[in-house]
Amino acid sequence: MVSAADRAKDPARTSVWLNHRPPSRARKSDQPAGLDRDRITAATVRLLDAEGLAKFSMRRLAAELNVTAMSLYWYVDTKDDLLELALDSVYSEIDPPQEDAPWETRLRALATSYRALLVRHVWVSPLVGKFLNMGPHAMLMSYAIQDVIRATGLPMGRQTGALSAVFQFVYGFGTVEGQFAQRSAEAGLTQDEYFQQAMAAIQGQPHLGPIVEDSQDLIAARGADTVHEMHERDFAFALDLLIAGIVAMRERERSPDAEAGAEAEEVARGARPRQ
Repeated sequence: MVSAADRAKDPARTSVWLNHRPPSRARKSDQPAGLDRDRITAATVRLLDAEGLAKFSMRRLAAELNVTAMSLYWYVDTKDDLLELALDSVYSEIDPPQEDAPWETRLRALATSYRALLVRHVWVSPLVGKFLNMGPHAMLMSYAIQDVIRATGLPMGRQTGALSAVFQFVYGFGTVEGQFAQRSAEAGLTQDEYFQQAMAAIQGQPHLGPIVEDSQDLIAARGADTVHEMHERDFAFALDLLIAGIVAMRERERSPDAEAGAEAEEVARGARPRQ
């Protein structure tokens, strides 16, 4: 059993996926029937979607499932186990792109799906860096992303940079978009209403005049009538920029000057020059 104290002592080696005990222990006669790890995980996702990460607790989950809190510990050791299981389960919502599609199409599909996931499940963003993300669905997503990046034709040493550029952008974009949608809902407003109220409040500050005017010019030039259209246009164009950048960098890496520079660098490090 992995305790919270164990996690604190060695967080890099603690994960529900590294705990090799069976997902549920033998059920006692007084344990509720029909309860299993999948049902608990699904309920966890529902609660996190409805109430957020801050309000989530084992006690609240037990009430949702109409069981005692102690019943849950027959299936998981800690609350972190549940959060890790929930996080991996939602990665299953990202469908792998068609293998025979061009890499640009596959990249757009994965990026768009990941963005939608972050907006749909706002609690995912703060958990992404907290856990090892080594569950089955997370690993399938990771493989799909790496497969697409390999297909770009970038040299191996440049592929992690391209991966970071695209998917850290998507992470940031989806996180902000999801937080804005949540904030609007909590205020009882549509996103357009919230945006208009926020802009009106900012415009009411005289010392922000020049900044507001420049912002209004940018918004007008974008040509979008709604917050949704703003997000769609900005995301699509930013993704186009990233893909164009990958293509440009790939061609630059293939140029004779780049190859000569790479060979000189290998020689300087004592490596055998290319033939």
